[in-house]
Amino acid sequence: MTSVVTVVGNPKSGSRTLAAATALADAVAALVPAPCGQVIDLADIGTGLLAPWALSPEAAATVAAVRGADILILATPTYKASFTGLLKLLLDTLPAGSLDRAVVLPLTISAGPAHRHLADWQLRPVLGELGAVLAAPSLLLSESEFPNLTGAVETYVNANARLILAALAALRDESVSPRTPDR
Repeated sequence: MTSVVTVVGNPKSGSRTLAAATALADAVAALVPAPCGQVIDLADIGTGLLAPWALSPEAAATVAAVRGADILILATPTYKASFTGLLKLLLDTLPAGSLDRAVVLPLTISAGPAHRHLADWQLRPVLGELGAVLAAPSLLLSESEFPNLTGAVETYVNANARLILAALAALRDESVSPRTPDR
């Protein structure tokens, strides 16, 4: 069974970022198909992430869910020209290479077109360090697209379905029979 885990890095609990991330998770779960899985709003557990060596039980459970995900949706608003510090706290708990078994779909929300790519430009290198499989482009939404959120998410998933499914299949095949180096 495919696990779809969604993490929302907006410091405001119950944010529009959460709504967009949940819509994306539902669409991806229908594509795979899989149950929607766990949706984690970091605003609810943020203080438990402050010391990576002494995580709260909720933060430790979040880290375990993230590390065990087959598909990981990471959602953040553009915040001070980057992704949120709250999301960075979570990512800082993960060792290098720890997301090499997850298809990661970043989702960023911006206030307007000028900020559309800012968080994504900052987030993707961090995800690369963690070994994330970034098979599809990030979903970049501006606040003006929220009235048609379902349409924007469906368009994104339909446009990237083959990439997402192929990456997921490749990870599964590799986990069944890992490649051995040629000698």
